[in-house]
Amino acid sequence: MVTTLTGEQLEEVKQQAAEHFWPHARQAGNVSEDTGLKVVTDAQGVWVNDAAGEPWFDLISGMFLKNIGHGRKEIADAVYEQMQGISYSPGGTVTPATAQLAARIAGLAPDKDSRIYFVSGGSEAVETALKMAKQYHNNNGEAGRWKVLSRKGSYHGATHACMSLGQSGGAVAQIGPLMPGNIHVPQCDTYRGDCALESAKEIERAIEHEGPETVAAFIGEPISVAAGVHVPHPDYWPAIREICDKHGVILICDEVITGFGRTGKMFATEHWGIQPDITTVAKALTSGYLPIGAAIARKEIADAFIGEEESTFRHLITFGGNPASCAAGLANLDIMEGEGMVENSAEMGDYLYERLQTLYEHSIVGHVRGGMGLLAAVEIVKDRDAKEKFPKEAGLSDKLTHHFNQNRILGRGQDVIPISPPLCITRDEVDDLVSRLDDAIGKTESELGV
Repeated sequence: MVTTLTGEQLEEVKQQAAEHFWPHARQAGNVSEDTGLKVVTDAQGVWVNDAAGEPWFDLISGMFLKNIGHGRKEIADAVYEQMQGISYSPGGTVTPATAQLAARIAGLAPDKDSRIYFVSGGSEAVETALKMAKQYHNNNGEAGRWKVLSRKGSYHGATHACMSLGQSGGAVAQIGPLMPGNIHVPQCDTYRGDCALESAKEIERAIEHEGPETVAAFIGEPISVAAGVHVPHPDYWPAIREICDKHGVILICDEVITGFGRTGKMFATEHWGIQPDITTVAKALTSGYLPIGAAIARKEIADAFIGEEESTFRHLITFGGNPASCAAGLANLDIMEGEGMVENSAEMGDYLYERLQTLYEHSIVGHVRGGMGLLAAVEIVKDRDAKEKFPKEAGLSDKLTHHFNQNRILGRGQDVIPISPPLCITRDEVDDLVSRLDDAIGKTESELGV
């Protein structure tokens, strides 16, 4: 359905947004043409149309979630049909859609006997996994295990506990002190550091320093977008799995972004043949058509909460397992699997990575990362040889954002440009995207006087 606004209606919407809408992670009140919020009305595939009918390229799939693309009526139909029957399941009940989606996810997960704990989104999935890991140890007589290891610069969500993991983003300093018991280890970095065995050994050193009997879990994204999309060495994750097993530490893999086809596999951990103890997912489980999230616990973990009444996981999320969201999830997976979108992610991801190499023609392009599905990044630097970043006063972000707008790109104009288009992208659309990026980076380079 295309929403057409008259000029008067558009101005009214902008006024309402300016006066009453508080956007996430940005200043409120700005609806200006170049730097403000854009009013969008409809979308299809990789394209999002503004109120004037102008198509914009969705560079990061909304917020790393529109995996099957925009505008799939099948999802709306499935949700409508579900809500005509039952739209919420009271306590002590479960709807067929919820049970079916749990079984469907388990069938796709590394452990086919997993249990699925549904929540409303990624932050709740991570919070759930943390509590699950700590209570797992408590149920097994090791109540002293309460510390959690994470990597510096990672992003695991916006709640207070999640922000304590990795401490990514400038907002952390404004809301401290953070949750105690969070131990931070070096981030995986293929450009300025290490992303192989030595990096994995930092995790073991931290566990041994804290005392294994005090450590509940280690959490990490298979590929961290917040930290710059560094694809790790093939030995990195198997080494971490071995370290966690050696010290009795729960391994939580945060696949909120990488799950459901983003890396050319249904789950990113499949690339390294590892089985996490708990996997967190959200975003692409419904491709953003409705809110959802889940913690996928392998059988050994889930079974620890069955038996004595005291073992029960007394954790409750109001909209966890909502039947409408689960119906959307089932329809989403039908499309994803039926149309071979995971395979397309692998194929188009290789082509995208190849095409992005042409951006090295610009001296400010320091590093192109990717090669594992439709997840890539281009890092902009002042000096390629020294890998030196531009100082804040250079205004890189403002300049790049301006040229993104000129090229009708919806994305993040920053020193590390994340690239994560919908999995339905075609070869021609990859060419179109790289052409737009090339123009935006070239004009930014000229303005920077490099």
